[in-house]
Amino acid sequence: MDSPSNSVIWPVVHAERRALLHDLRSLPAEGWRVTSLCEGWDVHDVVAHLIDSAKTTRWGFVRRMALARFDFDEDNARGVSKEREENPAATLSAFGEILDFTRTPPAHLATRLVEAFVHGEDIRVPLGIVRDYPVEHVATALRYQLATSAKLGGGRELAQGFTLAATDTDLVHGSGPEVRGSALSLLLAVSGRVDTRNPLTGPGAASFGDQINR
Repeated sequence: MDSPSNSVIWPVVHAERRALLHDLRSLPAEGWRVTSLCEGWDVHDVVAHLIDSAKTTRWGFVRRMALARFDFDEDNARGVSKEREENPAATLSAFGEILDFTRTPPAHLATRLVEAFVHGEDIRVPLGIVRDYPVEHVATALRYQLATSAKLGGGRELAQGFTLAATDTDLVHGSGPEVRGSALSLLLAVSGRVDTRNPLTGPGAASFGDQINR
């Protein structure tokens, strides 16, 4: 896919960080312990990960991966441990300090959109918080995930054998039994999440769901 420009992507990412900060300011203590959509992490963990990711530079990422023996899960766990404060209020304060950062690991810039939208929903869905994301940018993130192997965090393999049709934009991808849903629901699905609030429909939806849950 064509590389989106810094001038397009970063304002969206910064706006999503601000929106998430706003949504979490009044979150009670027990809310930070709620299990997120990201397997193995609670809400507090996801926020800590977002801080860690926002601070990570290209060269820093290479150094970190070497220390983690190129184990992505180990590197993520170390980052969460580093940025997660004992008091969630302190973690949220630290999150407020990285809102305008433009650092990024050595990856396609669209990964910043994927992170903002998917981790935003990792937090909001279990907390019952609703956000209206900019569909054109969600579609950009979805196209990136569909073009990227699971080994690199994408969802290309999950989507194989299905036609994915977004109901709120003109994005149609693949061939096979049709799976319909919003661009956001499809993005979550190819990122290994199930959007229980907006279930997918169409003749391929059940089989596609089984593939996600394997």
